[in-house]
Amino acid sequence: MSNEAHTVIGPAKTRAARVLWMLEELGLPYTHHNAPPRSQEVMALNPSGKVPVLIVGDTAITDSTAINQYLADKHGKLTHKAGTLERARQDSLTQFLLDEFDSVLWVAARHSFILPEELRHSAIKDSLKWEFERSQKVLVQRMGRAPFATGEDFLVTNILLGHCLVWATSANFPVTEPRLIDYLEQTTARPGFQRAMAK
Repeated sequence: MSNEAHTVIGPAKTRAARVLWMLEELGLPYTHHNAPPRSQEVMALNPSGKVPVLIVGDTAITDSTAINQYLADKHGKLTHKAGTLERARQDSLTQFLLDEFDSVLWVAARHSFILPEELRHSAIKDSLKWEFERSQKVLVQRMGRAPFATGEDFLVTNILLGHCLVWATSANFPVTEPRLIDYLEQTTARPGFQRAMAK
């Protein structure tokens, strides 16, 4: 186990959950600061005010996907090796999830409570839910019969998917594919997820 200190900044109800989950899966020590987005602490580290931020030594790393892939690569776990075809397929799935799941949920969140009230359009959520349902069907086709979205092994990309499905459920975006309903139950039962959410 690494003794290097990691500090995660951001509430567990945000994308910071992905980093907390990743650190739990890797068994790495860390501290957690529950500073909210756009707080003074966060703005000093990330001009966009977004969380999570991971502090490693004197360096601040932003964006949950970049943070988690950095941790996976550094420790040689939960990822395929860079430059392999397996890694290319892993990265392809990561980009698909960011484009078709994360971005849809983020736009819905912006029109729910982030944008100034006069700029919010609640009707946009109908089209976003349609996109989300269609993307679920595509993902299930890509997954096939493997136990995880990435095949036989639980990889960093599975944390992204698991978190997006949890987020979708809390945002009233129906998870309609039986395969993904089972997947959500399976991944959120993992001890690493349970420990991260206890934060």
